[in-house]
Amino acid sequence: MPSDRPTPEKLPKEPLARLLAVMAWLRDRRHGCPWDIDQTFRTIAPYTIEEAYEVADAIERDDMPSLKEELGDLLLQVVYHAQMATEAGAFTFSDVARAIADKMVDRHPHVFGDLKIADADAQTISWEARKAAERTRNGSEPTGALEGVARALPALLRAEKLQKRAARVGFDWKETGPVIDKIEEELGELRSEIAAGPLDQLRIVDEMGDVLFAVANLARHCKVDPEAALRGTNDKFERRFRYIERRLADQGRKPAEATLEEMESLWQEAKSKG
Repeated sequence: MPSDRPTPEKLPKEPLARLLAVMAWLRDRRHGCPWDIDQTFRTIAPYTIEEAYEVADAIERDDMPSLKEELGDLLLQVVYHAQMATEAGAFTFSDVARAIADKMVDRHPHVFGDLKIADADAQTISWEARKAAERTRNGSEPTGALEGVARALPALLRAEKLQKRAARVGFDWKETGPVIDKIEEELGELRSEIAAGPLDQLRIVDEMGDVLFAVANLARHCKVDPEAALRGTNDKFERRFRYIERRLADQGRKPAEATLEEMESLWQEAKSKG
């Protein structure tokens, strides 16, 4: 960057070049923003995850103006990490863009080549095979079927990915019946642990995790995204509970001033409305 202070008119006009220049200036040791200068890959990572969730939320709400804004926020995260990598001499934004474009071309030979792929399931198999070939070429072939499933993923999503990896090598039920049986078995173990008392919190946590893992497995077998399903239920719960609050407010009361039976009755009203 030049040594003189940046001004808007000095920034490139082309949008992506402008964004890259803005990020470089924000990190400039002489004229940049103190907060931006102090950040590292680790401190920025939580914001990257948060922005990805906000993109998903805008999509769930079918809010195109918000989606445009949230995609910009997420793109900024990519630019931020790339700028820090550039400063460290590791790679540049262009390297990131080139690598992902090359990867997409390589993994879609049915689009950019002559390979014939019948359907989406066949494409998934081809995709995974090419990923494995890439790992072999890069000298990073995993030591086990579960290698490489990121620990930072949301727990339900990671459970689904671990189960899919295990299923590829045959460790999976072919039908949903045994999966439901497993849920009931895990619920029984949790129920027994609670009934045994006094509560051993470590054991409760362990058994609760087994229940959630089994439910995630059922979602996978039913081709349901467990994260999306739970988000939908969260929204439904929020909508119905707000209905309870509004109805009680009409009576000059708050939920804490109502009985459980009264709130349950209002919940059923809300449920009947969708």
